[in-house]
Amino acid sequence: MSLRTRKVTAVLAGTALMMAGAAACSSERTTDGGGGDDAAADEGGGEGGGEAGGLIGIAMPTRSLERWNNDGANLEENLQEMGYETSLQYADNEVDQQITQIQNMLNQDPEVLVVAPIDGTALGPVLQSAADQGVEIIAYDRLINDTEAVDYYATFDNYQVGQLQGDFIVDELGLEDGEGPYNFEPFAGSPDDNNARFFFAGAWDVLLPYVEEGQLVVPSGKAPESVDGWTNIGIQGWSSETAQSEMQNRLNSFYAGEEQVDVVLSPNDSLALGIAQAFDAAGGYSPGENWPLITGQDADLANVNNMLAGMQAMTVWKDTRALGDQVATMVDQIVTGEEVDVNDTETYDNGVKVVPAYLLEPEVVTPETVEEKLVESGFYDADELNL
Repeated sequence: MSLRTRKVTAVLAGTALMMAGAAACSSERTTDGGGGDDAAADEGGGEGGGEAGGLIGIAMPTRSLERWNNDGANLEENLQEMGYETSLQYADNEVDQQITQIQNMLNQDPEVLVVAPIDGTALGPVLQSAADQGVEIIAYDRLINDTEAVDYYATFDNYQVGQLQGDFIVDELGLEDGEGPYNFEPFAGSPDDNNARFFFAGAWDVLLPYVEEGQLVVPSGKAPESVDGWTNIGIQGWSSETAQSEMQNRLNSFYAGEEQVDVVLSPNDSLALGIAQAFDAAGGYSPGENWPLITGQDADLANVNNMLAGMQAMTVWKDTRALGDQVATMVDQIVTGEEVDVNDTETYDNGVKVVPAYLLEPEVVTPETVEEKLVESGFYDADELNL
């Protein structure tokens, strides 16, 4: 059964994927904050807050995903404009490397550490050393688990991210009106990322009833009976290549005849990019005709271009500039002894304590709203999207 028609920019599928891949490479942004273990702290200038000054350590997980390059650059710029020095480190998705980088930051006597963990359960000992040193710690976008040594958490409402994806699928397919059945393939994020469970839970709470009713049919059988089974379909490291391979395996094993996939729950853009490449390589799928509805998250440049080419239906946009603004404000409040802004003191139990959190609102972007939301807001330039 065909999906509802969506507006498509007329671009050949192969060409669009090539452009998307090129955009993904060109969009990685580096900052003066460094990315190796030995990168020195940058001296901040500028005006604004930060009257107490001092060094702020920023530990990011990897440069390999566009969003972390943007997050690190935005946060570093905000803090430097407020008068702080920064040490920005990227850990190449290697837990031991991130631990070493944090240890090196502690040797520089930072005022605050901002940490986006690779593995939310692996940093307890090094962060306890930071706490013993009197350094306060903000978990950035990913919760740090199983330790007392985390003071605050700043993120988007990650359960809502999944809800937005699930609601989009319901609306686009007319599931509330009884439409279906549709062939559906769900994916989940990296099992070592605490956020991945929230993303999947938000979506699965919306979609599971339609799976149980038979309106969403999963030929691969990879439909968890409950949210607790999400790790069984998780893609380690949020890898595009692994997602592509998994989608290709499902296509080869369960769609060998005339059956085609109608809809894919992809929790983020990195997975969505690999999934789209799998459909393009498989043949038999054409954007604007029988291309599956694919969800996403992060509004990565390559994926926004794919959306405009009809190869991805939506993305959940988390404006990293707003998150950087909020975390910089929280850092400054810690250093200057002010009360730190939080708006959730109940949700985020890390296994040892409930971590006070500040949650920001995500929002859906579709091909029809790219210009309004992403270009007019200054998140992207029109020429980056050929608009």
